[in-house]
Amino acid sequence: MALAKDYDSVMARSNEIMKEALGLDYTVFESGSVAFDYEALMRSTNYTIEEINKIQSRTGVGNTPLLELRNLTALARKYAKPGYGARIFVKDEAANASGSFKARRAACAVAHAKRLGYKGVVAATSGNYGAAVASQAAMQGLKSIIVQECYDSQGVGQPEIIEKARACEAYGAEVVQLTVGPELFYTMLSILEDTGFFNASLYSPYGIAGIETLGYEIAMQCREQIGKDPEMVLCTYAGGGMLTGTARGLLKAGCKAQVVGASIDLTGLHMASDSQFNKKSCTTGHTGFGVPHASDPDNCDTPRSAGRVLRYMDRYVTVKQGDVMYITEALAVLEGLEKGPAGNTSLAAALSLAQEMPEDQVIVVSETEYTGAGKHIQPQMTFAKHNGIDIRFGDPNKEDKPGENLILPSDPGLIAAQDMDLGHLRKSYIKKAVAKVASAAELTAEDLAYLADETRTDEQFVKETLAELGL
Repeated sequence: MALAKDYDSVMARSNEIMKEALGLDYTVFESGSVAFDYEALMRSTNYTIEEINKIQSRTGVGNTPLLELRNLTALARKYAKPGYGARIFVKDEAANASGSFKARRAACAVAHAKRLGYKGVVAATSGNYGAAVASQAAMQGLKSIIVQECYDSQGVGQPEIIEKARACEAYGAEVVQLTVGPELFYTMLSILEDTGFFNASLYSPYGIAGIETLGYEIAMQCREQIGKDPEMVLCTYAGGGMLTGTARGLLKAGCKAQVVGASIDLTGLHMASDSQFNKKSCTTGHTGFGVPHASDPDNCDTPRSAGRVLRYMDRYVTVKQGDVMYITEALAVLEGLEKGPAGNTSLAAALSLAQEMPEDQVIVVSETEYTGAGKHIQPQMTFAKHNGIDIRFGDPNKEDKPGENLILPSDPGLIAAQDMDLGHLRKSYIKKAVAKVASAAELTAEDLAYLADETRTDEQFVKETLAELGL
């Protein structure tokens, strides 16, 4: 008998569809309340970091260069007080097959799908992950379907997303393009059900485990090249996979570097708004993803997200859209590296944060990404201009208004990373987690310990937060 394919019917079958499409039963990790066994979920991949490295190396992924950005370091020191201005390094992830760190996720996920006997993979993504999955599927002999949230209701798509669709199709993927809205998850579920393909989700434990090699390599390469661990590792933060995987890899290498997330400040823009969809000039690495994913990580395309940043993030900072555009051009002009803007979100933050640190300390920016066509800053700014965005030089910290303007810093000294309130995000996470049970009175000792782990605090903080929230 044919299954009903209307929205409500498909969504009602989501857990069943996910179980078939992941080859993984998430219920075995659940407690029946707030807590779940996150580490058991990560162990369920059954891959060691050495095994993942072997999987990735077979398809041109991993072991990317660690480059010192001497000229940008000199620029940071120009604005720092004497003796300050940490050395800035970058992990050149554009050297991966498909041109971004997401090839690490895709290599692991696609290899696992092949191991389990799936004939193809599906991924819901408008970003670099689509190209990574398509590339890996081509290398490993599987079919691939990429579902993109691409257009507004007028059929207008952003040049960066259109470029990523082109890349996916070049690798042989079928690309399904949608308008912004709730149909993305429904469409992906329906395709998974119809094809029997593997859900190569950004948020599965296979995807996050694939990024652990990045953090591990950063630690090992720093020790080899400069004789010590970095003091700080900066990760562009959107959905949380990059930061989570990198942090876990650093820990597996015995490296205790401070892990800092960096997002573009798009305060005031709603990511699911049709009218605001094309008002943002950067499509990833921004607070429109970062803040919701921090406070509610399981709002994703798997029953539980393996990307859980509050467990690992020591600090969360934001920069402005204009800062990222500026530093992208500075990287090309001063260092001879033309890269896409996503990884340069962290680089803009690094230029600022380096000025807080002594000269003998080291910051590593965890990624670069490929650029070209619609991913270049010039078509992005041209698109912004066509959408009525005012582009000019000035002070981004005083004049920036997301959705209205794009302020390029009139002086690089104006690039300033702003701290987000992690305490507020932790409290927001606890509030949303507890809202999923009938009342806080139902919380067990296991739940309290879990919430402390999730927010990287302690049970006293959790209890005080519950009291403060009147729960």
